[in-house]
This record gives sequence, structure tokens and C-alpha cells, in this order.
Amino acid sequence: METINTATGTIRPGALGSVLTHEHVFVLNEDYRLNFLPDWDEEAQVAGAVERLDQLAGLGIDTLVDVSVPGMGRNVARVRRVAEQVDLNILVATGFFTYNDLPLQLHYTGPGLGYDSPEPLAEAFVRDLTEGIPNSGGVRAAVLVCVIEAEGLTPGVERIMRAVGQAGAATGAPVVVHTNPHTRSGLVAQRILAEEGIDLRRVMLAHSGDTGDLDHLRQLADAGSILGLDRFGVDVLLPHDTRMATLQALLDAGYADRITLSQSAFCYSDWFDPVKQRRVAPNWNYRQISERVIPELRRAGVSEQVVDTMMVDVPRRFLAGAVAEPGLPASFSIISGLSPEN
Repeated sequence: METINTATGTIRPGALGSVLTHEHVFVLNEDYRLNFLPDWDEEAQVAGAVERLDQLAGLGIDTLVDVSVPGMGRNVARVRRVAEQVDLNILVATGFFTYNDLPLQLHYTGPGLGYDSPEPLAEAFVRDLTEGIPNSGGVRAAVLVCVIEAEGLTPGVERIMRAVGQAGAATGAPVVVHTNPHTRSGLVAQRILAEEGIDLRRVMLAHSGDTGDLDHLRQLADAGSILGLDRFGVDVLLPHDTRMATLQALLDAGYADRITLSQSAFCYSDWFDPVKQRRVAPNWNYRQISERVIPELRRAGVSEQVVDTMMVDVPRRFLAGAVAEPGLPASFSIISGLSPEN
């Protein structure tokens, strides 16, 4: 892939640098905001996000992947305002986020439904990747996102996952899957996406680091997928020491080339009361990888080459795959080789 889409234009793969592969800027559903957040201050929140994200460059981070999609309150125009003011590449996503059902707008339209039509989800995802996201000023998505949680492969979840697979197969875009390793939902995601023609090497299984089950993680990685160890700081779900022990064991077993590190942090989320969130999960922020995880790895004797593999090489390989050219229909894709100078 010769260029990669960001919130402010395209960059060469070599400009990705050190990447946080699973983060959010704003998790904010507009319907909820309008009806339940009367004190929301748009300008103050954007300014706060700029201040927080601008610090990442000083920590050695060059790129942040915002995996927020519809269902989480994606507003790419707001993210673009932030991206234009920070010294950081911000990549945005397309897909849909739900643990169960699709919204009512999609219950009756689609293959075999009351209003029988081609899958509108797949069409929308391809459009976001190749033409631009509506109301964003032309920003194109860089990754696809879907979810399979403890609720399992519900009809809504399967429909989204297959649409993501279809869009990924048509465009070559990489896929991030929010998984629950305690229910081994990553295995289901691998099966469904493979059935839709996705190369599992282009699949990142998010939240894999929420478990210490090394046999399960090795099974996922041996199938080719990337393990997203991406909730560092969320100690309420798994203690930091356990997360680090899992990471170290995977590195010792030779899996550095299938690991990415991140925090799944945010500048604002309507899922949590900010005061309570800071009390329950005080370490949940964008700084854990740079200020805590990497220094601990270095003290444990992990080489800079291994750190760079996880922070630079694996994200670049994941993000710099083949995509469809803008304007091409979903049934066509252009495959571009990746040379060292890209």
C-alpha cells in the first residue's frame, strides 16, 4: 500500500513510526449527548483532547489508531478538528459496534429481509474506506472494526462481522475485532472472517491481553492473527503484573512479530462517569505503554529491536496492506507491494 489514510490526509507507511493500535479519541453517542449531557462543552472537550494527545509525541508516539465506529458515537469531523492541531497521525475506522443487535434502521433492509437489498453495511464500509466518511470533510477510514463479546455470535453480530469481512476482502483493509478471550470469541471471529475471504494475518484480535491463558493466545497467533495486548492500565479487568507476565511469556515463546501494544484509552467516554472512572481505574490513560510497559520490558532485558517490532514493525505490516483505489467498485481491488522505502 503506497499511502495510508489519516484524519488529515494520506501518509506513506514509513511515516507511521511508533503506533498505538487500539485507542479512542471520543466515545460519545450523539443521541445520548443531546438528551443526557446538557453540560457538554464542545470547544473545551476538543481543546482538552488536543492537549492530551499532543503530549504523545513527546513520549515517542507517532500514530494513534482511533477504533471508534458507529455504535460508539463516531464523529470523524470532531476527531479531524483534534488531528489538525496535534503532532500525531490519527487514523480512523469504519465498521459497527454492538454486543447484540443492530439498530432498528437496519432490521428490515438487507439480504432476504423485508426490503431485500445488497448488504447496506458492506456498502457503507467500502464507501468509508475508498470514498470518504459522510460529514467528515472527505476523511477516509484506514481500518475495519467489529465486535464479538461474551454474548457470542448473535444474528446482529454475525451480520456485521460478515459485512466487515466482505468489505475487507473487497478492499484489502485490515480488520480489528473486539474480542472476549474468556469466552474464546476470537476463534469464532477467525472462522467467520476466513469464510468471507479475509487473510487472518490482516486481523488484529483486540483485548487478547485480558487473559493469562497462553494456550488460547498461542492458538490465535498460530493461525496468523495479531494479538492486541491493548488494555494496559485497565487493572480492574486484569492486574498489571498479570498482563506483563503474559506479554513476557509470549515474547519468550517468540511471538513478538504477532503482538501490538495499546491501552484502549480515550479523551472522553459517555460510558463512564469521569470522576468514578479515575477512582476505579486510575491508570487507564494513553501513557501506560510509554511510561510503564516499555520501561519495564527494558529493565527485564527485552531488546530495543523487540520493542520496535511490536510498536513499529507489526503495526506497519498490519496497516500497510492492499486497499481498493478511490472510486472503484467493491468487486475490484488494487494490490500494491510494500517496499522498504515506503
